[in-house]
Amino acid sequence: MAGEIPDLVAQARTGTGKGAARQSRRNNMVPGVVYGGGVDPVSIELPYNELIKRLRAGRFRATLFNLKVEGHDDVRVICRAVQRDIVKDLPTHVDFMRLRRTSKINLYIPVEFEGEEECPGIKAGGVLTAVRPEVELVVTAGDIPEKIVADVSKMKIGDTLTISSVDLPQGAKPTIDRDFVIANIQAPSGLASQKDEDEEDDTAADEVPATEQTDDAEAES
Repeated sequence: MAGEIPDLVAQARTGTGKGAARQSRRNNMVPGVVYGGGVDPVSIELPYNELIKRLRAGRFRATLFNLKVEGHDDVRVICRAVQRDIVKDLPTHVDFMRLRRTSKINLYIPVEFEGEEECPGIKAGGVLTAVRPEVELVVTAGDIPEKIVADVSKMKIGDTLTISSVDLPQGAKPTIDRDFVIANIQAPSGLASQKDEDEEDDTAADEVPATEQTDDAEAES
């Protein structure tokens, strides 16, 4: 189960329509609406500075929030749309969807790697590269995993770790159907460079210049 779900504090917004929305913006608030969950929509507004901070932190539309509005019960929500000013690219309206505990949602879950101390590839000087430090999963709102654990203890240099090799939390599944790569073990840069040079030398030794081939042919004739 995930750690604490972050709170998102908003205020109930009186009135609807463009006039009420403009008044919210004049008050340095961003208007929004909460819908779904089998109940009527609720008009809200959020402090502009707080919303900007959340948006800049990233993953805003993939984060589950505990929405707190005075006079209403707390509810789990996820952002479904952020409307922006076409010139300034600043938020002008936000839509949130209520979630039941059984609701299915897409969220990015961080990947934690274990077994690096025993990993043969790392012991040989290889470098573990996290291709996907987060994986987007379809999860249940009431049972969101805090992380997924990937075991790299048996990986050698050149090996890759794919999503099919990872035990996912019960009920969770990737949003991508194919067996994508999560991490790999790469050779040290010095070793890789030396390998490339050796391959180039071998190729050059196998090639005979065209002029030499012509001279040999004339000598035989």
